[in-house]
Amino acid sequence: MFSSLSRPRALALCALPVAGLIAVAGFAPLPFVVAQPGMTANVLGKDQGREVITIKGAPTRPTDGALRMTTIVATGPSVDVGLGDVVDAWFRTDRSVLPRDAVYPAGKSDQEVERTNARDMADSQDDATTAALAYLDEDPAKVDVSLHLADVGGPSAGLLFSLGIVDKLDGDGAGGSLTGGRSIAGTGTITADGAVGPVGGVSLKTQAAKRDGATVFLVPKAECGDAEAELPSGMRLIPVTTLRGAVDSLRALERGGEVPSC
Repeated sequence: MFSSLSRPRALALCALPVAGLIAVAGFAPLPFVVAQPGMTANVLGKDQGREVITIKGAPTRPTDGALRMTTIVATGPSVDVGLGDVVDAWFRTDRSVLPRDAVYPAGKSDQEVERTNARDMADSQDDATTAALAYLDEDPAKVDVSLHLADVGGPSAGLLFSLGIVDKLDGDGAGGSLTGGRSIAGTGTITADGAVGPVGGVSLKTQAAKRDGATVFLVPKAECGDAEAELPSGMRLIPVTTLRGAVDSLRALERGGEVPSC
């Protein structure tokens, strides 16, 4: 059929189906989410007028500096992400494109995801409290810890909650603040026995930390490579695997000792 056509006309006709597919892809939703740096919150401070960490049953100490938990914001499971959104995000350092199934359970609605994130946050707060009190040899039957942080879900603030409890009860263990007056940010899940786990999105979280004034970032050791990929200038990474290791690193940072690096 195409033997009687000139080469330019033949190529043009062959290109029509391809152009049609591209046009359809440009409007069709794709199985991705687009994420960007989210808010940070100082767990040593207040959220919506309430202390993030409230402790009863044991003496607390004044704190300075900041311990900032970090977040990312991602498009929801029901939000359509188009080709233009994906292409735009690929060319920006403050955006990431992730497979939808890697972020949200398949078939879950926005409301179901929110409920799951709320449960994960509550469990994380319980584990963070247990880990911190165990580290300090405090009796959980006598020390009552309440954690309040509105509009944030998921388990990734666990490490920072634990560090905040340690700072309020014990500081650096020698009369000073665990932060040394610095603005320190970080992320990481935590188990009741103090193990720190990966969370995802760390390259975006370091950008949120830099934006809000942090100079040090505590990162789960397994995610050092991801954190280094888009690390803001002037941000120091400290890898952690346990609550005890994180506390030891912050004490060493304050006293000029040897601090682990990625």
